[in-house]
Amino acid sequence: MIGREVQPVAYPRGEIRPSDFRVVEVPVRDPRPGEVLVRNTWTSADAALRLRLREKSPPGYFPAFPLGAPMDGIMTVGEVVASRVDGFAPGDTVWHASGWRDYSLVEAGGQALGGVGTLTRLDVEGVPAQAYLSVLGASGLTAYAGLFHIAALREGDVVWVSAAAGCVGGLVAQMAKIRGHRVIGSAGSAEKVRYLLDELGLDAAFDYRAGSIPESLREAAPDGIDVYFDNVGGDHLRAALGALRKGGRVAICGMISEYDAPEPPPGPSNLMLAVTNDLTIRGFRASSNAHLLPEMTREVGAWIREGRLRHRETVVEGLERAPVALAGLMRGDNIGKTLVRIDAAG
Repeated sequence: MIGREVQPVAYPRGEIRPSDFRVVEVPVRDPRPGEVLVRNTWTSADAALRLRLREKSPPGYFPAFPLGAPMDGIMTVGEVVASRVDGFAPGDTVWHASGWRDYSLVEAGGQALGGVGTLTRLDVEGVPAQAYLSVLGASGLTAYAGLFHIAALREGDVVWVSAAAGCVGGLVAQMAKIRGHRVIGSAGSAEKVRYLLDELGLDAAFDYRAGSIPESLREAAPDGIDVYFDNVGGDHLRAALGALRKGGRVAICGMISEYDAPEPPPGPSNLMLAVTNDLTIRGFRASSNAHLLPEMTREVGAWIREGRLRHRETVVEGLERAPVALAGLMRGDNIGKTLVRIDAAG
């Protein structure tokens, strides 16, 4: 059997280009004892992958992708085609972290992405398999853990979410609304602002490219905010520090404004406000909160069944276009989760 896989051949300088990758055909062997062979059907494009497309990834983060090799550590769902492991049978739908390829040989029980990407059989009754790459997967866990455990959402909090038209941001905003909070979202276009207001039902939203972020935030929340969920960093974080009330909290899951930057940008110039206003600023990763997966899937699954939580998808067709999907995500072309539908060879 022959399958395809996407390999990086150069570390991008600035924006991602298709020429930074190649698609190669490789032989696919039969599984050995303890392994499962999966035909992948959907794979993920996540902004955090950009951090691993460098000579060195940030200290403490997952390692950089080696050039000319398959990209391990990308969440994927697929169908088992052969198994030499008890508990996994042909036809089972699973998730794992060996994506951006047609077929994956996955070791059962091998921990991946801090436990979030360990081979797992999925219940797809009434739920599309790709939902486990977004609302019921690592993105859902990031949103849930960040809002309820890291930011410790409290009664009466006013919440601002940056990149709110993306997957994680959109889920955070909706979760806060479900719990009865005033929620403000920001995004990078008028179309996305309409999506936040008309489809997600946020209380206020603004296009950060259309004017001053501090002024737009002040207009949306004249009395300030209590929680800032940060996907962006940079000028968004600076604006949040200026708007947070006493005892405010910041949950930082990403800083996409820095991912393509040739040099690390300077930090916020108003960080002293964290001292004067007793602020809590805490970064986190989904992989550090894998223990919350059962709680998240139970709570979020109920909201989905009740029709209270929406999850939009931006779908790119074909494994070979996975780099295009990631480049589009980094430009902000997506609404909701960016997914790649794989057309498996063979």
